[in-house]
Amino acid sequence: MTQNSTAENSASHHKVPTEATQGVGPIEFTVSNRYDAAVMMVRLAQERVGRHVHLANAYTVALADKSAKYREVLRAPAVNFPDGKPIAWVSAMSRQSPRLTQVRGPQLFLDTFDAGRTAGLKHFLLGSTPEVLTALESNLKAKFPNILIVGTESPPFRPLVAKEIDEQDKRIQETGAHIVWVGLGTPKQDFEAERLARKLPVLAVAIGAAFDFAAGTVREAPAWMTRCGLEWVFRLCCEPRRLWKRYLFGNARFLASTLRWSRARRMREPQGGQRQ
Repeated sequence: MTQNSTAENSASHHKVPTEATQGVGPIEFTVSNRYDAAVMMVRLAQERVGRHVHLANAYTVALADKSAKYREVLRAPAVNFPDGKPIAWVSAMSRQSPRLTQVRGPQLFLDTFDAGRTAGLKHFLLGSTPEVLTALESNLKAKFPNILIVGTESPPFRPLVAKEIDEQDKRIQETGAHIVWVGLGTPKQDFEAERLARKLPVLAVAIGAAFDFAAGTVREAPAWMTRCGLEWVFRLCCEPRRLWKRYLFGNARFLASTLRWSRARRMREPQGGQRQ
């Protein structure tokens, strides 16, 4: 990438989206729904400028509450979709308008592949293991004929050195990808999506567990549990040793954070005013 194109992309990266947002905890979430979110993803990808998207849940809010560096990654021009029922519940209780509705990352992942076919979107899969990526690519191509997956890469679990980062970025750029799906786990994937959007003219999406779900290597919660906001209970039962601290301490911090940041927002607003 030339110096001029890098500078142009950096300037484009700082354009703030015009979609309505609502704050929950320290994060401003984009107001959308399953279908409009997929349309928005296709549109942003077609713009060919660096943008980053995050599927944020209660755990994300808790992490952002205690880390200023993480909060900065999730600030505009970041697009944050509410990937979790608790976010929507807090929005409903706040009585602000318009209200947030859940946009599940695993479903948005599939919907964007589907909607992007007619637009000819090129997808790059970054993260997980080679075995998961192989199964993921096979499943996606079987489910959505004619999709364009132009590259996959499973980076090492250790931090990359500067030369490795540059080489990885060059490989991604050479594929002509519109979207880079980043599945590296929270919060690592959020930092990487933001970095990619600063460096390359791509839509970089921190997509969470969608890789494993779509590859069939991890079971999804039953639909009724997802509808009731109990998906986290299912995941905790499946991986208790890995997730118990996240949900025990993370959920408590999420609740405290939403109350504290809500009070702070009300104090900043004009008396009797309402956020748009």
